[in-house]
Amino acid sequence: MKTQILRANPVEDNILWNNLILGDEKSFSLLFERYYGDLVNYGNSLSPFAEKVQDCVQDVFTDIWVYRNSLQSSVVVKAYLLSSVRKRIARLYERDHIFRKTSSTDDIAFLLEFSVENDLLDDDYATKEKVSYLNKLLNELPARQKEALYLRYHQALSVEQIADMLDVNYQSASNLLHRGLLTLRKEWKGSFSVIALLFSTTL
Repeated sequence: MKTQILRANPVEDNILWNNLILGDEKSFSLLFERYYGDLVNYGNSLSPFAEKVQDCVQDVFTDIWVYRNSLQSSVVVKAYLLSSVRKRIARLYERDHIFRKTSSTDDIAFLLEFSVENDLLDDDYATKEKVSYLNKLLNELPARQKEALYLRYHQALSVEQIADMLDVNYQSASNLLHRGLLTLRKEWKGSFSVIALLFSTTL
């Protein structure tokens, strides 16, 4: 079984988003159901406090509904939601005095453990040992590189969207991705086709 990248449908999302702005509760509910799990998973990668993460995600959706009249109609919905959760968690850190008077997320550790096992174990060339080693390499990457790869592969965001989320320019986001892949390619002892397969999204 080959790896499949699950992508959001930007056209359908945009229709739901614009209906939401007009006050359609069903569209709001559909977007909530579609992205709640992804947003919680991403939030858990930035904070070890699961209940607070769930509160942050729910607060994001609450604000979207309450302030829907002021929302921009032309957004990439998934990227907007992920970025909103990231900013909300940054404010949570600031409120809890983990950071010193800053709402920057630059110093938030990316906690999510990569696991490509489900993607690769059914492939002929992938053994459990190789997959375990690849996971180890992924999880030893610097936090920003790992987060950039997560957003690119698991969330299928473009480099430009990743740059916006991480509050860096396009070249810096591209460099994060490039360095992460370069490290994997250097350390990975198996076929590079496995890594190429993992990170072959073109958006």
